[in-house]
Amino acid sequence: MYYRPVLDVHRLMVLRSVVETGSIQAAAAHLGYTPSAISQHLATLQRETGTVLMERIGRGIRPTEAGRLLAAHAGRIQSQISAAETALADLRAGKTQRLVVRYFATAGAVLIPPIMADFSRRFPDVRVELRLGKGLDNEGADAEIVVLPGTAGVPAGFRAIHLLDDPYVVVLPSSHPLAEVEVVDLARLAGEPWIDNEWPSTLCREIVLDACGAAGFSPHFVVEAHDYSSAVAFVAAGLGVTVLPQLALGAIPTGNLTCRPITRPVPRREIYVVVREYAADHPALAAFLTLLQASAAERCAPIAAGSPRRPPGQA
Repeated sequence: MYYRPVLDVHRLMVLRSVVETGSIQAAAAHLGYTPSAISQHLATLQRETGTVLMERIGRGIRPTEAGRLLAAHAGRIQSQISAAETALADLRAGKTQRLVVRYFATAGAVLIPPIMADFSRRFPDVRVELRLGKGLDNEGADAEIVVLPGTAGVPAGFRAIHLLDDPYVVVLPSSHPLAEVEVVDLARLAGEPWIDNEWPSTLCREIVLDACGAAGFSPHFVVEAHDYSSAVAFVAAGLGVTVLPQLALGAIPTGNLTCRPITRPVPRREIYVVVREYAADHPALAAFLTLLQASAAERCAPIAAGSPRRPPGQA
């Protein structure tokens, strides 16, 4: 019968420290061990795994692929242990619950802050932790705000609740001829220099590119800027135009620039909050979701003609 050794968590933490610091001496200093003790832990872990985890390079060492893999898993294990310790401390202190919500930047900045004061008044014993990025399925989050191409790909055990459809707008210098147009046909941007504002291969970027394709052109990007604030700054400098979601206008200053709705077609992204099925009806999470939906509803109003410089939802 094949025997698979159980990895020692403590030795995994030692390995992670060596990988993160880049040397046995540095790891020993951080962990309060002697370099000899660190070396012994690594040697034992290598015997347990039957794999070379570190290799010598000149007078130093570097992790092998297996070493980097185990160190990454060690980081996730440490995160889970930390979360367990926090939950236990809350239990001892009489705190009833924590709510972990993940979000992407513009949604978090625009939708979440307006509801926190109300939520805290209603659930003073619930600590809300807000975290960037994906991780609902493997990082212990209770809810995550995401952009999805519909709900077909939502895995079993999760529920996707629609928050809003977020149409894209074009941001122009106020002196641009299209600034005088109430609604801009997407095809009229075909000859413009474009400023990119998303990382390649993101869903939000693909939504824009697909709409441009439907309008019969591919945008000519003259500036790469992978965030909305930088893209808007380049527009203000007169380097081109940028197309971004209307919701983002509530999170970034547009100054004296002009924002116009786009049509034929209207690119839009679908924003959902995804929750675990078993937790969706918990009173605190259910209340948070209700407030979040109300916040999203307030942001659905289109840009009003005649007031193009005002981000939606602001007076």
